[in-house]
Amino acid sequence: MTVYAIIGGTGLTQLEGLTITAALNMDTPYGAPSAPVLRGEYAGREVLFLARHGHPHRIPPHQVNYRANIWALKQAGAEAIIAVNAVGGIHMAMGTGHFCVPHQVIDYTSGRAHTFFEGELDHVTHVDFSYPYDEKLRELLIAALAAEHCEFSSHGVYGATQGPRLETVAEIARMERDGCDIVGMTGMPEAVLAREVSLPYACLSLVVNPAAGKTTALITMAEIERALEQGMGKVKAVLARVLS
Repeated sequence: MTVYAIIGGTGLTQLEGLTITAALNMDTPYGAPSAPVLRGEYAGREVLFLARHGHPHRIPPHQVNYRANIWALKQAGAEAIIAVNAVGGIHMAMGTGHFCVPHQVIDYTSGRAHTFFEGELDHVTHVDFSYPYDEKLRELLIAALAAEHCEFSSHGVYGATQGPRLETVAEIARMERDGCDIVGMTGMPEAVLAREVSLPYACLSLVVNPAAGKTTALITMAEIERALEQGMGKVKAVLARVLS
């Protein structure tokens, strides 16, 4: 039976309902991960859980040690990863509270340690990243969202920005022209690092605010926190259904 790892983002620093059997304080060649890797049982399955931003939530997106996180999950026995991401909505369908299971990503980040294949190498390695998300995992998430009667899009392009600031109106307009449907700060290099260590990876994105220029109001943390509070119950129900 597949051992799933769940990476929790903003709003999901702990997985309520997880019966913890071990908290693994792991060391990696890339330093320490964001938090201990929690091993336990959730929805009747053995799972691993890692809080991307630490617990408590303290590590900003551009300072997450993505390499250590993915390496630690692989070493702990993960066989597939479901990543939970809070995002902004660009496409008109992506309103607050809407879910998206992206099928593509555009990387606008810079300066992040983004590969395991560097330094003293025996040979140069290039991974095929044409389709960044595992299709079987995507199908499981889509089926679970439908079964939970959530409003969702089965496809979407995730635009990954550097953060920690939110984007300008002009930047969102550019991303929309590029074909992005949602915008977040943690989708990359997490997805490609999983590919480099041969871990199937898919993303469950919850829209927590309209992107810059998609509303006349200012984007506030209070608004985002309300959307997270309202949406995380559904996130947990979807995860439970996938695992069961």
